[in-house]
Amino acid sequence: MQALYDVPAPAKLNLFLHVVGKRPDGYHLLQSIFALIDWSDTLHFERRGDGLLQRHDQGDALPADDLCLRAARALQQQSGCTLGADIHIEKRLPAGAGMGGGSSDAASTLLALNRLWGLNWPLSRLLPLGLSLGADVPFFLGGSHAFVEGIGEILHPIELPEMSFAVVKPAASIPTQKIFSSLLLARSNSVAIVAGFPAHNSSDDKTKKLALSEDAGALTSAVSLDSEGVKKLLNGFGRNDLQKPAEDFCPEVVQALELLESRFGNSRMTGSGSAVFARVDASECAPENTHEYGKDGIDYREKNQLISGLPTHWSGRICRSLNRHPLQGWTNKD
Repeated sequence: MQALYDVPAPAKLNLFLHVVGKRPDGYHLLQSIFALIDWSDTLHFERRGDGLLQRHDQGDALPADDLCLRAARALQQQSGCTLGADIHIEKRLPAGAGMGGGSSDAASTLLALNRLWGLNWPLSRLLPLGLSLGADVPFFLGGSHAFVEGIGEILHPIELPEMSFAVVKPAASIPTQKIFSSLLLARSNSVAIVAGFPAHNSSDDKTKKLALSEDAGALTSAVSLDSEGVKKLLNGFGRNDLQKPAEDFCPEVVQALELLESRFGNSRMTGSGSAVFARVDASECAPENTHEYGKDGIDYREKNQLISGLPTHWSGRICRSLNRHPLQGWTNKD
């Protein structure tokens, strides 16, 4: 195999995000549902025999040593592979949005180079390497929506119904460290229980969990949220504990939240911002011929008219949730 083209790197939304504690080393403990959506970057990989790793930006220039290059270098060093790669990135996801764009690029890079270089590493070997690059990377390696705990490294795969979201990214970006150091950062008083998965510090040994470490095993099999859990989720379960400090730091976050609230009746920030999203119901379009529309009743040919007229330098689109990561199955779980 000499090349892999059109490799997707999808974004995620945090449907809720609770801060439930803090580790002795200063890292905050979180609970969240991460949902994959169809807004994505596209990467292309060409194998090199000289061992060099070179990135080619097909759009705005990225940082010189971004997560994508760091992922490629880490896999090369850990595996002892003497091959290199030319990596071309079509960057469509906005930076500094809280949508995991850089982490997703890194995960897709690991999965693609594992295949292109013929390493055939199992997922259980890629997961700790992904975690060393960033707390969100294992989620994108995992291949499915997930109930996430710890600092992001404890993944419980879940199934979600097909959903649509209006996603808006203001021009401003927010440094994550500013949010976590804010005096306005809230801490949830209690932990969530989703689909039978209590918090990681539970004493119930029968609870299925996945903690990533050097001997991390495969992901547990996916479990469906029951009907009540889905209902609670779609009705706006919980909140994003990072939203208040983000609103204080960036007035554009408040403006974007108010815009979506006025159009769709709900809004929430994803991650540490500055992107925000709203659930979009089929009633927003009220199609007469549902067979011409998506399963959720939305005409995707005209979808982005729902968020037209954004301020200058803002970006946004109507997104659908993915049933699974497009690269799921690119590596064995064992």
